[in-house]
Amino acid sequence: MRKNMREDHHEYLEIYYFTPSEFEKAGNVWPIRIGHNIAKSNYHIGPRTTPYYYLIFVLDGQGTFVQNNQTFSLGKGDIFCLFPQVTHEYVTVASNPLRKIFVAFDGKQSLHLLERIGLSPHSPHLSSAGTEQATSLMWNFISAVSEGERPATDLTRLNHLYQVFDSLSGMHRPAANHENRALSWLQMGLSYMQIHYAEGITVQRVSEHVGVERTHFTKQFGQTYGVTPMQYLQSLKMNEAKLLLEQTAYTLSEIANSVGYPDLFSFSKAFKKHIGMPPTVYRQQNRSNS
Repeated sequence: MRKNMREDHHEYLEIYYFTPSEFEKAGNVWPIRIGHNIAKSNYHIGPRTTPYYYLIFVLDGQGTFVQNNQTFSLGKGDIFCLFPQVTHEYVTVASNPLRKIFVAFDGKQSLHLLERIGLSPHSPHLSSAGTEQATSLMWNFISAVSEGERPATDLTRLNHLYQVFDSLSGMHRPAANHENRALSWLQMGLSYMQIHYAEGITVQRVSEHVGVERTHFTKQFGQTYGVTPMQYLQSLKMNEAKLLLEQTAYTLSEIANSVGYPDLFSFSKAFKKHIGMPPTVYRQQNRSNS
């Protein structure tokens, strides 16, 4: 057992937390925590949700994973992903406890990055995909943030995260041709929203851009990504608004215009509905000290 592991009531856990730098949060993806655990026989997580994406490697043991009303058997070499705000549950087989290594991350390109390795909210599990190389890179990541006299820099963290995904992307087999065509226009729509969300675009405009009827686009998008196009557009706007509230002195009207709302009233109403508090209160509670 590794020296930095601590015992909990249902597991032994080694975990390292990161505070993303402004540089990381201005980018597409950033790591939030990384860790390793050994389950006890009573290990049972959920049902619950997470605010972040989790990429989890099964190093040993057996268990069961449930997400999006799908159930998967877990075994050595498997990879599975937890998606934000999607209810999940996983439990170990008591006689063969799970041992896992994991990284949590966030960012507007997280979904796209996971697609590169064959994971999506509709397909959150890959059997026997955790290669020795990818697993070794995860351990290198842990070593980089746990050893040495100086804390790992943001560039070091990003470097290790991308190395893991780069290793896994080489193992992913493309889907069948008809699925590839669907993913192609879905990815076009996703990218279009990520670039133009602050311009007041509608789902109709996105579907016209990719050349697909709006109802079909909405249905396929939801099945693939686990959220509707409207919900995804809203999340892009809200994530950017939160960053502007935290890190700038922009007025609320300026922020509303920056994320695609026509006026302060509609922005404040949407922000409170999505985040649970008015933007003024969020800024007071989360304002950056820098």
